[in-house]
Amino acid sequence: MLFADLAATSLAVGATRSRKRKAELLGEALRALDPGEVEPAVAYLSGELRQRRTGVGWASLQDLPAPADEPSLQVGDVDLALERVAELSGAGSQAARRDAIADLFARATADEQTFLRGLISGEVRQGALAGVMADAVALATGIPRATVDRATMLRGDARVVAEAALREGEESLHRFRLEVGRPVKPMLASPSASLEEALEKVGEGVVDWKLDGARIQVHRDRDDVTISSRSLDDLTARLPEVVAAVRALPAQRLVLDGEAISLREDGRPEPFQVTSSRIASGAPGVTPVLFDILHLDGEDLLDAPMARRVEALQLAVPEALRVPRLITGDLAAVQAHFDAALAAGHEGVVIKALNAPYAAGRRGASWLKVKPRHTLDLVVLAVEWGSGRRQGWLSNLHLGARAVDGDGFVMLGKTFKGLTDALLAWQTQKLRSLAVQERGHTVYVRPELVVEIAFDGVQTSRRYPGGVALRFARVLRYREDKTAAEADDLNAVLALRQ
Repeated sequence: MLFADLAATSLAVGATRSRKRKAELLGEALRALDPGEVEPAVAYLSGELRQRRTGVGWASLQDLPAPADEPSLQVGDVDLALERVAELSGAGSQAARRDAIADLFARATADEQTFLRGLISGEVRQGALAGVMADAVALATGIPRATVDRATMLRGDARVVAEAALREGEESLHRFRLEVGRPVKPMLASPSASLEEALEKVGEGVVDWKLDGARIQVHRDRDDVTISSRSLDDLTARLPEVVAAVRALPAQRLVLDGEAISLREDGRPEPFQVTSSRIASGAPGVTPVLFDILHLDGEDLLDAPMARRVEALQLAVPEALRVPRLITGDLAAVQAHFDAALAAGHEGVVIKALNAPYAAGRRGASWLKVKPRHTLDLVVLAVEWGSGRRQGWLSNLHLGARAVDGDGFVMLGKTFKGLTDALLAWQTQKLRSLAVQERGHTVYVRPELVVEIAFDGVQTSRRYPGGVALRFARVLRYREDKTAAEADDLNAVLALRQ
């Protein structure tokens, strides 16, 4: 397929707000692909590159050759060119990368250049996120959407699932199974305004302390142990203490879900930045705290209810490595457990339905997190240069929640509160690396950086497109362990207003 056809599809998808029409346009494009083109094409139509890193920055895209008059690039040509760029390293690689990008853009028409620039800079905003792409695969193949979703959950890569569906049909998707050694996306918790609200929705349930650590998924196949982050990055080499702890367990084949966290001698947690720094450097002082199990010595537990997984975790993991847990429907008992979590320095609790399976990669009503303050994980959309004492620093953050329809982000307000000098210096460097445009004193950035914001409430506002704004918003910390797709959406904000 010509790359120009994908660019045209992307433009058409971005021009409609109808999810159904988006899926129809994407499905038509998927049906027209040649074998071998599906993986890169699905990535491009999702606004991504197949290569996780190319080394090409925003500055490299400012001085490009004139566009070609006629389209000639095939989808495979673009994928191969970007793969070669991603492999460049060492002395002279910067110049070689610049030349390779210039050559690729010289072969692209004006529309193709615009699409390419958006893909490389991460600025394709057409609303073709995971759910819409799954709709498109289902439409293109006639395979039930639920089958596509489950295969994607188990394989962890929508591109591979799309290729299997298009080339081999529905039966190929049933071959995807939970595999020890291959991580799946973690199940996520939704925010709840209070313990009372969470109990009303869940009833009697599992009440776990909510720890301020880094999410990990641990796979063990006898002596082979692998550890993945919430974004499925390999952390095994950075967490030798976790590897040793899991190897010491009696079971031989395991898939475990939990947190990696740094604890002080008194058992209280170190600040999240300490845990994050130790994981990044591979330094000692990080321990696992486990709260779920997806496989135990030949038994897949992904579809088992939470109650069964609680039993299996107790059999496989000693209490010292398990999260403090209570099973109850009594509000007074839950409140006491919540208070104990806070007294120990943790964030709050997660209340989990006893009958719920493990919904990998999804955020639903089966897991509800309750914290003592209102917090949201939002995305930085832009930032303003500071003045006075903050002259020379990027200071005032523009904050956005994910749009409910998955199409971009909805701005909720600005804040410069809660920023220490160290955070100001860090965010100035980080956000400059994400910059895509500067107008006046405002720097617009790729919407990738997630920041945890505390606030006193949600109020109606005519100033912002979502109709609401945060009261007294302040920065708690940056969440580099989360992607923008994992930030809270506008529904979570509106629920807190109610």
